[in-house]
Amino acid sequence: MIAFIGSVFSPWYRWSGRADPENHICLNVVTYGRGGRWTMTDRGRAALHQSAETLTLGPSALHWDGERLVIDMDERATPHGSAIRGRITVTPSAVTGVELPLTGDGAHVWRPFAPVADIRVEIDRPGWSWDGHGYLDGNFGTRALEADFDTWSWGRFPTKTGAVAFYDGIRRDGTRLHTALRFDADGRAAAMDAPPPLQRFRRSNWLVARATRCDPGHRPRQVRAMLDAPFYNRCEVETVIDGERVRGVYEALDLRRFRGPWLMPMLAVRVPRRSGWRIRA
Repeated sequence: MIAFIGSVFSPWYRWSGRADPENHICLNVVTYGRGGRWTMTDRGRAALHQSAETLTLGPSALHWDGERLVIDMDERATPHGSAIRGRITVTPSAVTGVELPLTGDGAHVWRPFAPVADIRVEIDRPGWSWDGHGYLDGNFGTRALEADFDTWSWGRFPTKTGAVAFYDGIRRDGTRLHTALRFDADGRAAAMDAPPPLQRFRRSNWLVARATRCDPGHRPRQVRAMLDAPFYNRCEVETVIDGERVRGVYEALDLRRFRGPWLMPMLAVRVPRRSGWRIRA
């Protein structure tokens, strides 16, 4: 689930010139497995309300109550049109103070709010509710991702003592982004002095290149497919970090493909625009 102000992957936002991010908002929800659904409705500024504790995006809202993030969603899947309604509660073990610039001028920033959290998912369909391990982060930027990056990959892997996270990418100026952080359950973060090497594994079905960190002598591998698109891949990956075999969510993004004009009409089919939707009093 991703809440957007300035819907990064929306063709409507790109076609608008990206001058008004508050006029392109959405709550992207993806469920996996049999009957899985996708929601990413692009709405206008009349559907947005912000306060210190609450972010309202059309019929859905996120609220921070001081200890947990409560997300009430009421969205429609595309292209099926079926409703996805429910509540997700994310309870961090701690909130970090980490804020990491991804470019030298700070135009892109990653904020891992809660690398270790508990999650409760309650969706109004039989078998779609569960409790488990969760994660909460945010990305902020003043330029388009494809303006500054050719590729990037990200992975977050729960460990016995907390979690590790990796950010690796190639910027358009040829410089590289390599970040490896270790988090404990109390929210303390530390850079890994000698992170495992970056190792490639099998390309996605759309042939997006994938690589993540893994101890020498081992290889990362996909253990569960999640989301596969021409420019983006999300999956569950098993790897070995400091001798510990771990599984976590991994993402790879090819922004060279995303820059291509051929992709936007394809995305418009999956990202409907509802500019006239207004928050009901």
